[in-house]
Amino acid sequence: MTVPPGRRERKKAATRQKIADTALRLFLERGYDAVGIRDVAAEADVAVTTLFSHFASKEALVFERDEDFEQRLSQAVTGRAPGEPLIPALRREIHALVRHCTAGDAAPVWHLIDQSPALREYEESMGLRHAESLATAIAADPDLALTTTACRTIARFVIDAQSLARAATDPAAAVDEIFGMIEAAWEVACSSRPVL
Repeated sequence: MTVPPGRRERKKAATRQKIADTALRLFLERGYDAVGIRDVAAEADVAVTTLFSHFASKEALVFERDEDFEQRLSQAVTGRAPGEPLIPALRREIHALVRHCTAGDAAPVWHLIDQSPALREYEESMGLRHAESLATAIAADPDLALTTTACRTIARFVIDAQSLARAATDPAAAVDEIFGMIEAAWEVACSSRPVL
């Protein structure tokens, strides 16, 4: 049974969300480069040090769900039912992430990201970190027994699937098309692993 968070944790989560919501509103209203950290802190009615205790950088304010997404991807690997194939589990998670990223209110945020070199660079580094985390989860699964290179390659394909599908005209169809290719790559990787 999951224990509900205590008052302190709820208050911290509420402060974090208030900062993120305030930052995003200001960035969308004024433009990312026109808003400083001090502007966000003042509007959210918190100290700059409080802001930085929740977010490591200005860019992180835009990607406030970053850690959740990274954990969800790893959980798609580690939380599968015994005997459940890996690729369908990852496909389901990428479908869910793409639905989140293409929801009606997400378009202005992606436009903001596309307009900012700093945000595009942050998104790219975030994707690399997510891929490494996912590769580590895949490599740790004793039932898979793949090389480090195979785990990292599949992880990068999965992470790239999210960004490619998000930009497609039909994101859900794009996820399925991309995962058809990932499935083929997975079969090749599995067929080339040594038999113990």
